Amino acid sequence: MTKNKPGFSTLAVHAGAQPDPTTGARATPIYQTTSFVFNDTDHAASLFGLQAFGNIYTRIMNPTQAVLEERVAALEGGTAALAVASGHAAQLLIFHTIMRPGDNFIAARRLYGGSINQFGNAFKSFDWHVRWADTADLASFESQIDDKTKAIFIESLANPGGTFVDIAGIAEVAHRHGLPLIVDNTMATPYLLRPLEHGADIVVHSLTKFMGGHGNSMGGVIVDGGTFDWSASGKYPALSEPRPEYAGVVLHATFGNFAFAIACRVLGLRDFGPAISPFNAFQILNGIETLPLRMQRHCDNALAVATWLKAHDKVSWVNYAGLETDPNHALQQRYSPKGAGAVFTFGLKGGYESGKRFVEGLEMLSHLANIGDTRSLVIHPASTTHRQLSEEQQTAAGAGPDVVRLSIGIEDAADIIADIEQALAKA
Repeated sequence: MTKNKPGFSTLAVHAGAQPDPTTGARATPIYQTTSFVFNDTDHAASLFGLQAFGNIYTRIMNPTQAVLEERVAALEGGTAALAVASGHAAQLLIFHTIMRPGDNFIAARRLYGGSINQFGNAFKSFDWHVRWADTADLASFESQIDDKTKAIFIESLANPGGTFVDIAGIAEVAHRHGLPLIVDNTMATPYLLRPLEHGADIVVHSLTKFMGGHGNSMGGVIVDGGTFDWSASGKYPALSEPRPEYAGVVLHATFGNFAFAIACRVLGLRDFGPAISPFNAFQILNGIETLPLRMQRHCDNALAVATWLKAHDKVSWVNYAGLETDPNHALQQRYSPKGAGAVFTFGLKGGYESGKRFVEGLEMLSHLANIGDTRSLVIHPASTTHRQLSEEQQTAAGAGPDVVRLSIGIEDAADIIADIEQALAKA
């Protein structure tokens, strides 16, 4: 490396990795082991007591996972990261670390349907409560904050609508009330947008999507921005008070600007166990190496497809921030000038039934519940991912009856458009 700060593409290939010291292997090995040998009893005790860093058990940490964590932290500009089994697992560990029974958090209404379900239903079992807000109305966040509110949660680029969010504006609201801002950056990836640079305190990803990029491995990650003072208010005892399971260690006082990542590991991952497998970590690492190349192709193709759809007589609207006429275009230019991402929605004039017929008529595009693949993907959210929601909730989430979501891949744009054209003819 030179003395200059490495560029994004260099970090995507090299961050966190070194040739294997034993074999000289250049690619990061898959450390397919459950556990690791201690030097002696004192070494073991120091690891278990958080007095030394090192490997204990793959449920808690693993060398392949560690490279992935360091690479994502470098790409996002964070101080540390924790890789886990999925994006949902990452969200669970974040909220387990900051919430107590009876607490609440504010979340944007426009979220991935699975997150809406997790927050609105599964989290009730822990007596954690979500309050929904509108990202177009910052007052809707602020008006719901009370002394039991522990965080604000948004997506930088909302799924399924592909809508950019005013991260800095919402961060100002959060920080004015002493709250951390948590941003799901799955759809944008750090290639397009780094939320920590706009005031976010924690970043979360489903690594399953664009970061891995090939639709072959599940994973999630938590990135600690290192900027939030977890001890200032006394609202976050997991980090600011002595931990009985670690002989009274105070995590924030001990680990400083990467204490949140440590807390998620030693208080959440250790006890709940949603570990990422070494093989999946290896696969996702390989995917990240081509992230900048893939994301730019995704964006270029998506703009071409959205432009074509906007002129089609069977399409009533196209919601893609990369279009100059889109109401979200100014935010896209402010936060993500390299592109508007790969995922967007459009509406068919025939409504719900036409949406179903369209997705069933496609030949090259795959009809499945995922985004961020090299392949172009499609789904009709109202009949699939958001089906468990009421029509009112679907519309609020940007997944109304006429909505079709596309995740544009890296194929030739002309071939993507040709497949969409023949399916529209059937719809």
